[in-house]
Amino acid sequence: MANIPAELKYTKSHEWLKEEDGLVVVGLTDFAANALGDIVFINLPQVGDEVTAGESFADVESVKAVSDVYSPVSGRVAEINEALLDAPERVNQDPYGAWFIKIEGAAGAEELLDAAAYEAVCAAEEEA
Repeated sequence: MANIPAELKYTKSHEWLKEEDGLVVVGLTDFAANALGDIVFINLPQVGDEVTAGESFADVESVKAVSDVYSPVSGRVAEINEALLDAPERVNQDPYGAWFIKIEGAAGAEELLDAAAYEAVCAAEEEA
């Protein structure tokens, strides 16, 4: 079973988020990292870019496929995790430490899930 920290919020498209110092920190879940396999490249937005809830803000390339990463909220990119550009494998090694972006002025959150609801989404996908 995937690692699903209780203190985080989740989306059905396998992003996690947490509020930290007035910003929303967004990353890819352990379930997604495992499903993708070894991540070899990450394309991130620029600081200052606008992101929209439910729309793609980045993509990750793994040995299996290229996948979009969706924003759980609307707002402006305050910071990107530049370390991922040189070491995308960090997402596989530590999905909850390897955040993608921090968003300021966050609003319009998509339907966010708590850990139990997200675990149910993962279980349903594993059975499919």
